This record gives sequence, structure tokens and C-alpha cells, in this order.
Amino acid sequence: MTESTRATPRGALAGVRVADFSRVLAGPYATMTLADFGADVIKVESPAGDDTRHWKPPVDAAGEATYFGSVNRNKRSVALDLATEEGLAEARRLAASADVVVENFRPGVMDRFGLSYDEVRAANPGVVYCSITGFGTGDGATLAGYDLLVQAVGGLMSITGEPEGEPSKAGVALVDVLCGQNAVAGILLALRDRDRTGLGQRVEVNLLQSLLSALTNQAASTLATGRAPRRLGNRHPSIAPYAVFPAADRDLVIAVGNDRQFRALAVLLGVPALADDPRYATNEARVAHRDLLHAELEGALAAASADHWVRALTDAGVPAGLVNDVAEAIAFAESLGLEPVVELGASRTVANPIGLSQAAPDYRTPPPRLDEHAGADWLARDPREPRDRETPREKGPTA
Repeated sequence: MTESTRATPRGALAGVRVADFSRVLAGPYATMTLADFGADVIKVESPAGDDTRHWKPPVDAAGEATYFGSVNRNKRSVALDLATEEGLAEARRLAASADVVVENFRPGVMDRFGLSYDEVRAANPGVVYCSITGFGTGDGATLAGYDLLVQAVGGLMSITGEPEGEPSKAGVALVDVLCGQNAVAGILLALRDRDRTGLGQRVEVNLLQSLLSALTNQAASTLATGRAPRRLGNRHPSIAPYAVFPAADRDLVIAVGNDRQFRALAVLLGVPALADDPRYATNEARVAHRDLLHAELEGALAAASADHWVRALTDAGVPAGLVNDVAEAIAFAESLGLEPVVELGASRTVANPIGLSQAAPDYRTPPPRLDEHAGADWLARDPREPRDRETPREKGPTA
């Protein structure tokens, strides 16, 4: 955490109360982003806790699930049994006091609890009510919104993996993260509109549309040509060379975006004639002959280490990098001075990627223990009154 972050007197969202009824990843990712910028996020959990509390191993130094910890810092936890009248009464009181309500139950569940958008809005007209679903609230309402399932039916797996191999998912629940980011954007847009109108509104995001939007050029190609793209492994459908290559010791990536960069690559590898070869002189020609070109480059790259080539290519203005594992990636970010790691007690998580010059993210408290803030007086406070950013942990440090 930087000194400027510690000195920030108030986050951009200070005074905004978030009633967080979400679980697992997409919703908690969104609410942690809001919390990092000063929102007071009250995480409502069942008496058993968020499912990810039990997704072990791995665990942090305190024995807590790292999955849960990755998306729940800066929050306060209260366990409410929504199957009881007492639990429902507390939940409704919290929703009535909130600026933002976030939920990712299956469509209809919040209605059964008496916590639907219409019911919450009746008591709290300014509420921004964000619903996160797998496939929307219409005909897809009954479908289970698991990230792997969405990657499959949403087309991502069809373009991920080797051409002759099986379809492959991304190595992280990418669609959940994308959907969480869209939820943040929608919430902030609705809060901005509330500044103008004084009224809240419903925000709806779903996993499938979040993925389709993220397919960008691949979706546009399909719509324009009527042909679905195929799997190309690590190669690009419209640019070459733009792929993974083996060097003498390990893999590296070369990402050539224009003819100038390709000429510099060819010269550096000792095969300058490639830049004048009609098969490779333009990007369109290189794409058409990508397999031949790949073989030519592999032969030249085998002469030295990946680290050697990355340094030389970077100096020559050709985008290149090692294929890092996650530990190496974090260390690389640290070497660039990006301060990617947040340490809060036993919890170590990745920093918020958004930088604001006047209201930087603030890392105040580690992920809460289940029901850590039961009995706190936060429900009595005015949700629009800025609160002390250094709110004490009611039950002491995380064990």
C-alpha cells in the first residue's frame, strides 16, 4: 500500500452503504471494488457462511480460504438466517437503509424473502438495486449460472484451445469477474443518475451477456461474415506473428502488430529476408501463411534463451514477454513498481487495478470472519453520513 493511499482522507464512495446479499465470486468481486473506494459494505451471509469460506485448500496464514479472501476485504459480515422472521426483519431493515443492494440469488428468491426490488424501493426510493444472474430474468431464469457452463454455451470455449484439441475454459472464472466489473459500472451509473433525479433504479447484469460483450472482435466477425471463428490455440485470427514460441529454454510470446515491428523482428533474428518475402511482407499475407512463418521463427528462436530474446526484442521495439506463472507475474508487476499486493494481517490479495489521483483505493480491513460484526450499531447510522475510514473491527483482529 502506498503512502498516498494511506493518507487519503475519504474514498470516492465514502458515505455509500451497500447491503451485499451476494455470494461466491461475481457479486463479492463487485462489492469489494466498491468497498476499496470507501463504500461501507455489509456482507449478509447465511449462518453457514459464503460457500467460498469452505473452498479449501489453499488457505492463508490464518487458515482461512484464499478464495473467500480474494474478494471480501474491506467488508463487514453479519450472519442472518433468512428462513426466520427475525433474520428477514434485520435484512429488510438493512435494505431499507442502504444506498445500494446487491444480490445474485436465482430470479424469484429475493421476492420470496420480501426483498424484491419493488418492495425495497417502496421503503427506500433512492436505492440502487443490482441483480446479478446467469442468464437473465426471462426464459433463462431457471438455468444455473456456473462460470464453466457460461464459458461453454457463451462461445468462449469454442475459440479457446488447440485447433485439434478439445474446447478449453479460461484458467480462472473469467466470466464471473467480467460480470462483476459490469455490475460496478452499472451501480456507479445508477448512483450518478440518482444525483440528478434523487431516485434509484434497478441494475441488471448477467453472465451470458457479459461474456458475449467481451467477445468483441470475435463476435463482430461472426455477425459480419456469418461464420463462427475456430480455435487457433495461442494464435490470433487477424494478426501474425502473434503467438507463443519456444526458445532454447522456455516459452515466450511475440506480439507483432504492424509491418515495422515485423521487419525489426526479422532483422534481430538474423533472417531479414523474411520481411521482403511476399508471403510475409504484409500482415494479411502473414496471416495467410501463419504456419510457415511460425516454423521459420521457431528455428531462429531456438538459438538463444527466452530471456535473451525478450530483452533484445523489447529494446528493438518488438512486443515480447516471457510466459510467466502467477508467482512470476506478480513479481514482474512488483519489478515495474506497480505494487500489486495488499497485505492485511494474514491476508494477502491483489490490489485494486483502478487508480484515482485524488481518491485512491484504501485497504482498511482484511476479509471478515463470519458474523464478525453481529450486534454492531451500523444499522442506526445515516447511510449518507461519511464514516471514519478507519472503522475499528468490533471483534478484534482476524485470527
